[in-house]
Amino acid sequence: MVFNPENADFMSVNAESTQANQLLKYLQHQPPEVLTRVAQSVSSEIKQIISQNVQGLVGVLPSEGFNVQVTTDRENLAGLLASAMMTGYFLRQMEQRMELEESLASSLSIGEFDQD
Repeated sequence: MVFNPENADFMSVNAESTQANQLLKYLQHQPPEVLTRVAQSVSSEIKQIISQNVQGLVGVLPSEGFNVQVTTDRENLAGLLASAMMTGYFLRQMEQRMELEESLASSLSIGEFDQD
């Protein structure tokens, strides 16, 4: 599942909470294609980790023998989504760090051969 700005309900929050939230103001002024591009940049590995994390938070029984339905209230669902989003943000930052470290290690090893 990828964020879809066309279905994003956060754009219609009340004016009082918008005044206190600069990030929400920023998001409301972004073109939908920017939000879509950012959301689609998430790797399949990150999606898998977030999915497993959410399933662990909700509790998962094997689908073969159980038809699981989860009921919650608005506040708890918002907390779950916020947790998943923060996990995604953290994982994406770590993925970028890993890619940078790999790139630096690769360029350093190439530079060692140039010095010989």
